[in-house]
Amino acid sequence: MYKFNSSFYWALLAQPDSEVVTLTLPQENPDSNIKQLKEQRTGTVAQSPNECEIDANNNATKTSSEQQLEYLLSNLMKYGVLIASAVVLLGGILYLIHHGNEPAEYHFFRGEPSEFRSPIGVVKAALSGSDRGMIQLGLLLLIATPIVRVFLSLLTFLLQREFIYVIVTLLVMASLTYSLVGAYY
Repeated sequence: MYKFNSSFYWALLAQPDSEVVTLTLPQENPDSNIKQLKEQRTGTVAQSPNECEIDANNNATKTSSEQQLEYLLSNLMKYGVLIASAVVLLGGILYLIHHGNEPAEYHFFRGEPSEFRSPIGVVKAALSGSDRGMIQLGLLLLIATPIVRVFLSLLTFLLQREFIYVIVTLLVMASLTYSLVGAYY
């Protein structure tokens, strides 16, 4: 809004040779201001499911399905890391309770027992109450969290038919799989 400056107006009238020109600028969409006012009043934006919202600065914001996916993936990462950390902490506390007073023997190298060399063996050891099995299970959960996130992203992109993102997500999944399984071959 422009303020009316009366002193400027009277100065223009006092000069007989001055000329006042009025310009009318065309609007891009004459109903846009009415639409924006209605949206501000109701707090909603009418849109189709595949369109992005446009905020006040003409920046595209996320659709509700994108926001739900982002919320799901962030919660998966947050709770996955918290659960994995809690399992490792519980296993560490149990390990210190049972073996905290034993002296460390670093003279001879001892590899991991065979039960801890596979994910199934780690789960069986943890379910049997092994404190080392609990620590290993927590570490497996920590490794599995981003893998599950990539897999959920892949499924979501397939459902949304976003094939460029499907290809990129498949490349990430192949890289993760190779980094885990490649050491055994």
